[in-house]
Amino acid sequence: MNDSLDQVLVRTSPRLTPVRTPFASIAIHLGVMVLWGILFARAFFLQGVVAWSTGIAYVIYDTVLLVFVAWQARVLLRPAGPTATTAASALPEAQPTLGVIVAAHNEAAVLPITLDALFAQTRAPQQIVIADDGSSDGTAALLAGRYGLSDPGEGRLSLPSPDYPSLRWLKLPHGGKARALNAALGMMETDAVMTVDADTLLEPDACAAMADAFGREPALVAAAGLLTPVCGTSPSGRFFQWFQTYEYIRNFISRFAWMRADSLLLVSGAFAAFRREAVMQVGGFDPHCLVEDYELIHRLRRHSAREALGWDVRVIGAARARTDAPGTLASFLRQRRRWFAGFLQTQYWYRDMTGNRRYGKLGLMMLPVKAFDTVQPIYGLTAFALLLGFLFDGRFAIVLPVLAVIVGKIAIDLAFHLFSVHLYRRWSGDRTSSSFGMALLAAIFEPFSFQLMRHAGAALGWLHFLLGRRKWGVQQRTGLGATRGRGTAVQSR
Repeated sequence: MNDSLDQVLVRTSPRLTPVRTPFASIAIHLGVMVLWGILFARAFFLQGVVAWSTGIAYVIYDTVLLVFVAWQARVLLRPAGPTATTAASALPEAQPTLGVIVAAHNEAAVLPITLDALFAQTRAPQQIVIADDGSSDGTAALLAGRYGLSDPGEGRLSLPSPDYPSLRWLKLPHGGKARALNAALGMMETDAVMTVDADTLLEPDACAAMADAFGREPALVAAAGLLTPVCGTSPSGRFFQWFQTYEYIRNFISRFAWMRADSLLLVSGAFAAFRREAVMQVGGFDPHCLVEDYELIHRLRRHSAREALGWDVRVIGAARARTDAPGTLASFLRQRRRWFAGFLQTQYWYRDMTGNRRYGKLGLMMLPVKAFDTVQPIYGLTAFALLLGFLFDGRFAIVLPVLAVIVGKIAIDLAFHLFSVHLYRRWSGDRTSSSFGMALLAAIFEPFSFQLMRHAGAALGWLHFLLGRRKWGVQQRTGLGATRGRGTAVQSR
């Protein structure tokens, strides 16, 4: 089955079967770089606030996006209709079977957390496969001792657990998460498949919400759940959890907005669901991408447009989970470096879609925005560096109006932060993981702290991408695993 997936991947992936890059795509990608060069050069020739043109462009771009997201997401203010569970319960025959793949490499410390949550689901998945990606810790002993699974041998699927009949163990040589997911996909028998990271704790109704969504919408091929980050109880962990909590809220509201514009490209690999047949049609996950979930959505949408299939990607507000997130600066930078390098990989491979009418709103709106996002960190960091340079040079005729612009942007961000929290609470029903007061403080301090860290991680991602590196590095558990007294270092691929 893996050979078959590999053959399909060759046909559907522009990485393996490159296509001509349209002039519109070249113009868009070069344009954002040339524009940065022109705006940056103005700092050395102009006086007044226009000398800070790089920063002004950054502020305008970000503000326009916030307005777009707020406008698209305003529908969440409307009273909620009948719940998905209620609607689906009236049509039990429409419900697809649901399986779960947990790709795990040296995750013995946190696997029980994930499995306990899966066993406690209000609608139990028909299959749960632990795709053991060559673990060298206590994973084998855990699966055998605690769950009664017999070692199936490499490349084979075990018999079901005597105590948990839906649970099976797929033992694999270490090849990375994408290969583990592909191997499990080929052995699953369910209509829909959820991918859940071993450090992710599902809320009790998460599986039901995903199954309902796929049952109601035959065109749905991929869906994202809502994630809340958990970063640990250390001062560093609390700091990063504070900022990432509200970052995640804004991001999911943004995904909802792009979903309404039929342009959603991002699901979270830590907790997502896919129609199995559709994923098999496009060749599964690409092992050569640093962000295999993000790349897969591009391939699904590309294939859908080329074959006129009308496939859809959505974010499901009723499907919620908590996930381990970086709680130290080093682990945070490693994560954002990988995310951004993978984003650049995917943007480069699928450059033929940018500005291409064939792909509708996705090609004409979302992907040009993503083209600007490739250099947004450069705009942000150079704008900050220019401001410091003006300040140290005593050019207060520039600094004072720039500070006024920054204060105005913070005011806009404050309004958007609070609006996002309100929308998120109405949408998800989760009122315990967020606070309007803490969101307000995060908006004030983020431009001078967390935002610079994000841009630094993205800058490292550029370096990672240009050097062709594909290693994740070693991540330190500081969230869910650490809260159970099992903090551990996890070797990534």
